Amino acid sequence: MKVSALAIAALSFAALTAHADDADPSGQFAASVGSQATRTQVQAQYQQYRKQGVNPWATSYNPLTSFRGQRTRAEVTAEYLASRNTVDALTREDSGSSYLAAHKAPVDAGRQLAGTPVNAQ
Repeated sequence: MKVSALAIAALSFAALTAHADDADPSGQFAASVGSQATRTQVQAQYQQYRKQGVNPWATSYNPLTSFRGQRTRAEVTAEYLASRNTVDALTREDSGSSYLAAHKAPVDAGRQLAGTPVNAQ
């Protein structure tokens, strides 16, 4: 009985162990595996990154610190007030069906979501 319990424990340990596999150059990280950059090129890129002083992976990273808007507050407020009724109509119980039926939007001929491509082969 003692031997069978030991054999079961050994077999279950062998079944649960992980096995490492060789790198797959055509897999998920194929672009980084086939990199031809030399050590000096990588170090130069790293030094350039360090000079910029911005670490996008840091917990204190704020991408809006250097953001400057192009429009004034009055322009944004006017745009909001102009679109408020439309947004209200599109988010009602009928999901804007009655609003869209009453207000035919101009058709954008430049946008084609489905159909035969222009140069079908």
